[in-house]
Amino acid sequence: MKLENRGILITGASQGLGNKIARACLEEGAHVLICGRSPKPLEEARAELAAAARNGQRVISIAADVSQPDDVRKIFAAAQHFPSLDGIVNNAAVLGPQGLTEEVDWDEWRRTIEINLFGAVLVCREALRLFRAQGYGKIVNLSGGGATGPRPRYSAYGSSKAALVRLTETLAAEVEGTGIGINAVSPGPMNTRMLDAVLAGGPDKAGGDEYRRALQQKESGGSPPAKAAALCVFLLSAASDGLSGRLLSAVWDPWEQLPTRLHELQNSDIYTLRRIVPADRGLNWD
Repeated sequence: MKLENRGILITGASQGLGNKIARACLEEGAHVLICGRSPKPLEEARAELAAAARNGQRVISIAADVSQPDDVRKIFAAAQHFPSLDGIVNNAAVLGPQGLTEEVDWDEWRRTIEINLFGAVLVCREALRLFRAQGYGKIVNLSGGGATGPRPRYSAYGSSKAALVRLTETLAAEVEGTGIGINAVSPGPMNTRMLDAVLAGGPDKAGGDEYRRALQQKESGGSPPAKAAALCVFLLSAASDGLSGRLLSAVWDPWEQLPTRLHELQNSDIYTLRRIVPADRGLNWD
């Protein structure tokens, strides 16, 4: 039981990847608090998780919008029903508007940033106050497509996810030496509601290349959510103690081996976002 008796909060967990993460945490012995904006699917998810709980595990749900400070405070008040709150997974996100940046609805663009970035910041603020006081805690931020490269026609989503990675690095530097670990996860291209939204948008909104990739992903099955959930469990567990400020790919990185690589990661920029200069490519432009 990698998370035995640990309290874990997962945002955006009524369905999709967030729900898979919640179930994986429950299977590893955690108490689980899930939140989402829609009460009915959230309660259905809570009931399913509670049916799988054992040995006194607690499953709590609370309908909340993470972009609203009052709602975030309510989430953390509900977490007081756990023996302790030891880990946070910031999974709540929306795809946002599809199309050229100058043409999409501005309110939708702004709302995407509010949910994907501001919501994660608000949850991190509350969590860090608690984790500093108890001298330990884990934060996992879900990154995604657009964080490490341009994603045309999805500028709000890509910008929010890139900012979330830099936020992860910044917070990790702020809490260094406190016993708090903060990392970001790239789950890989999964067949979720976001993929369905891309397909529904069609090539006119998504762009021809993006739409073709979405069709291929739908047919291939995409990356298994279980891989991303397993990485989150690892980052929430004691096995990842000492690992912080990194962006890890659930599919491509050898994250299971990282506990033996901590000395190599220290003072390195491996698994981080960095600017490339000519010297990095063997060029001298001085």
